[in-house]
Amino acid sequence: MNIFVTGGTGLIGSAVVAELLTHGHAVTALARSEESALAAQKAGAEPVRGGLSDLDVLRGAADRADGVVHLAFGHDFSSLEAVARSVAEEAAALGALGEVLTGSGRPLVTVSGTPQVPGRASTEDDPISTEGPVGGRARSVMGVLALAEHGVKTNAVRLPRTVHNQGNGGFAGLLAHMARQSGVCRYPGDGSQRWPAVHALDAAVLFRLVLETAPAGTEWHAVADEGDAVRDIATVIGRRLGLPVEEVPAAAFGPLGAIFSIDQPSTSTRTREELGWEPTHPSLLDDLENLQP
Repeated sequence: MNIFVTGGTGLIGSAVVAELLTHGHAVTALARSEESALAAQKAGAEPVRGGLSDLDVLRGAADRADGVVHLAFGHDFSSLEAVARSVAEEAAALGALGEVLTGSGRPLVTVSGTPQVPGRASTEDDPISTEGPVGGRARSVMGVLALAEHGVKTNAVRLPRTVHNQGNGGFAGLLAHMARQSGVCRYPGDGSQRWPAVHALDAAVLFRLVLETAPAGTEWHAVADEGDAVRDIATVIGRRLGLPVEEVPAAAFGPLGAIFSIDQPSTSTRTREELGWEPTHPSLLDDLENLQP
C-alpha cells in the first residue's frame, strides 16, 4: 500500500516510516520544512510539503493514498493556551482526513494516550479521558473511531507517556531536557507514580500490524513497560547526566505538573494476544543508559 504519514520525521514517525518501507509499503510523508522534506526523502519516503494546518494539502495526500497513519502533533507545552491550539489544529486535520476517506474502506490509524485508572493498570477496554488539558485529543480520537460506521477502517494506537529511543523521547526525555537546562534533575512529588513506556521501534511494529490487520473501530496499547517509578527514571537521568536529583512540587512543571504527578501504569495484554505483538527492544531504564551528558 501507499501510506500517507503525518509526523513521519519525528522520533516515532521515523521509526514507523522505516517499518512500513521494510515491509513493502510505499510512504508519502508530510513535511512542514525543507529540513523535514530532506529527512523524509533520505529515509525513502516521498515528501509532501505542508503542515497540519494545511487542510487542502492533507486532503490531497490522503486522496492519493491507500491509507493514512496520523502521528503529528504540536509539542508546545509552554502554556495551556499553546496546548489548546495544538489540540484544535489536530482536530481540524483529522476532520479533513476523515472527510476524504469516508466511504472508501481505506485505513486511518491515529494515536492517543493510554488512560489512567485509579488503583490499577489501565487496559485496552478502559476509555480515554475527555477531560483535562488534552481531553480534546480524546474527543478527536473518538470521532475518528466512529468513522468505522461510515466506511473507514479506523483504528487508534494508544501510546504510553514515554516513547523512547537512545534515551530520548516522551516524558522521560522531557525530564532529561529540563535537567540539562536547569542543572538539576527534578521530579514531581515523591516520585512513586509510575509511567508506562515503549521503545519507538517496538511501537512502529504495532502501528504496522494495526494498519494491516486490526478490525475497524478498535484501540490498541503500545505498552512494553507497565510502569516505572518516576524517581527511578530521574535517578538514572541524573546519574547519566552527572546532575543532582531533587524532589519538587508538581507546580514547578507548569501545565505539565498535573499530568506528571499521576500514577498511570498500563498493560497491553490484549494487544499482544490478538495482534501477536511482542516488544523486543530495550526497556526505558535500560535505554536511558544511552543518555549523553
